[in-house]
Amino acid sequence: MKTMKNLTRWLLAGLAAFALGPGALYAEDDAWRLGMTAGVGAYQEGRYAEAEEKFSAAVKEAESFGAEDPRLAASLNNLASLYAAQGRYAQAEPLSERALAIREKVLGPEHAEVAQSLHNLASLHAARGRYAAAEPLARRALAIREKVLGPEHPDVAQSLNGLVELYRARGQTGDAEGLAQRALAIAEKALGPEHPDVATSLNNLAGIHLAQGQYARAEALYRQALAIREKALGSEHPDTATSLNNLGVLYATRSRNVEAEALYRRALAIREKVLDPEHPHIATSLNNLGLLYAIQGRNDQAEPFYKRALAIDEKALGAEHPTVATDLNNLALLYVARDKTAAAEPLFQRALAIREKALGAEHPDVATTLNNLAVLYHNQGKTAKAESLYRRAYFIREKALGPEHPNVAVSLENYAALLRKTHRKSEAVKLEARAEKIRAKLAAATTTQ
Repeated sequence: MKTMKNLTRWLLAGLAAFALGPGALYAEDDAWRLGMTAGVGAYQEGRYAEAEEKFSAAVKEAESFGAEDPRLAASLNNLASLYAAQGRYAQAEPLSERALAIREKVLGPEHAEVAQSLHNLASLHAARGRYAAAEPLARRALAIREKVLGPEHPDVAQSLNGLVELYRARGQTGDAEGLAQRALAIAEKALGPEHPDVATSLNNLAGIHLAQGQYARAEALYRQALAIREKALGSEHPDTATSLNNLGVLYATRSRNVEAEALYRRALAIREKVLDPEHPHIATSLNNLGLLYAIQGRNDQAEPFYKRALAIDEKALGAEHPTVATDLNNLALLYVARDKTAAAEPLFQRALAIREKALGAEHPDVATTLNNLAVLYHNQGKTAKAESLYRRAYFIREKALGPEHPNVAVSLENYAALLRKTHRKSEAVKLEARAEKIRAKLAAATTTQ
């Protein structure tokens, strides 16, 4: 019988593009304005403790201008953006909501600063896995910016990138690709080819190509984004760590494990140096290192990384966030590898419940958990349960990813193994032939890239 394939999950780090702003200028606000400017500079350089001090002082100063003053909204917006960058989403959300309320009342519903607040609130919802709440806010922000600023303004590219991240998180890569390409074209034209915002668009487009199995294209874009960030932001900036992580994911996907580990370790070192110790991006690095070790059979090294990542994400993101489901899925797979199936099953079931609730029943990540739970049942001889889950995982993947995606081949191979085990060889042969055709086509495409 063929060995069934579980699916682990690498974590790409996207940039939640929270927008900062200087706020309106008034003659009497020199201290406030200087504090805001210093805070933005510290934020952009990854000096978050200093940025928090400056933005908090700016909020306090702006409170004296009045409860509906635009400068208060700007101060709240920037402090919320800082908290979001640190993974402190619960603290960020009420500040972002308050900034939006002030701006809508004082500036009107179609002002550019209203769009900024809408974009940031959408990014917060997306970061917390609330995709249905995020999309209408993101679309409204985009519509305002296109109308008020013009279709080629850099802020339009930022809104497009926000929608790209949202669609990618929901497995809608087909919808995301056109938006990512448009965002990249706008950023390159408006800002120049070496601007950090261009790197954000390159990173997002690379993530789409990676999800589509277009590895050579993804690598070129990730490398270009990394070079821009190292030059523009420095070698120890959090955004540089994001590029290192994502290039590491690509290498790990291609079994270039030595290169992947070096990049993951460098990303983790940067993040532990400049971010809060319970930031979700640290958990991302820990998860990816744990997964790399697990794939190499280094299970004793993997487990503490997984457990620390899970603890950070549950605290920072909440117990029902999709990233927590990824942590649970990967820890469950480790337990399977160590023959702790009784410990693995409830983790898979919890991961499945989180993903179905947060992402919808037809998301590719739901299929991943279904596949993994099916493999567990298959190995336990619970073939009826396994078959139902294999079939559901296959149909989700074919619909969401397309009929020639490598994960579709995984589903076909696993289901075929079960059919052989239950003496349905003729059905199994057909599925195996389809899977072989997918893999041969993918191999040929990879060779010619």
